[in-house]
Amino acid sequence: MILGIDSSAITAGCALYDGEKMIAEQFLNTRHTHSETLLPEIQQMLKNAEVKISDIDEIAVTNGPGSFTGLRIGISCVKGMAMGAGIPVIPVSTLEAIAYNFLGIDAVICACMDARLSQVYNALFKSENGIITRLCEDRAIKLSELSDELSKTDGRLILAGDGAQLAHDFTGQKYELAPLVLRYQRGSGVCLAAYGKPKINPASLMPSYLRLSQAEREKLEQEGKA
Repeated sequence: MILGIDSSAITAGCALYDGEKMIAEQFLNTRHTHSETLLPEIQQMLKNAEVKISDIDEIAVTNGPGSFTGLRIGISCVKGMAMGAGIPVIPVSTLEAIAYNFLGIDAVICACMDARLSQVYNALFKSENGIITRLCEDRAIKLSELSDELSKTDGRLILAGDGAQLAHDFTGQKYELAPLVLRYQRGSGVCLAAYGKPKINPASLMPSYLRLSQAEREKLEQEGKA
């Protein structure tokens, strides 16, 4: 039994799978109130499913990219639960969790998250015959560079993630925009993406930001001027 958790961006969600069977899922779009809502959301879902933490075999969580604060909240929450119950954890790319919304839909999935500064966090995946295949590593990329790369892609291409609308507008609406029900990362995608990935000790769980925080960038700029 696997518990999947995401709080990497505006939305937050959790899901519970027993093998390939979904037991329960919850999803909130509460705009960065995860410190108040995430743990109660998980507790309520487990209560409704009549599942205890001790029944869970592993916990999967998105460890980035995404909101620095959102990632820290989710990872801290998972560390507390997993270390207290002696449960291994599985870090999952947020972008890969988005791609798993499209199992059963044959297309190239362009997962995009708003990274500000005219950039998106991005990775490309191929969804074909119920299998998700990664086509490139997670990266922070300029919208102009992504647009050039996508112009060389053949076949159906779906833009997903909270940066999908940005990419859609920037590319002149050349590509398919995922419907809202599939656009954002969910706990179910985290569970599905976690299957087959190595388990780690909760103490080793760390966020993957892909780039420096604004405070770190400003500090380096000031040091450069000095």
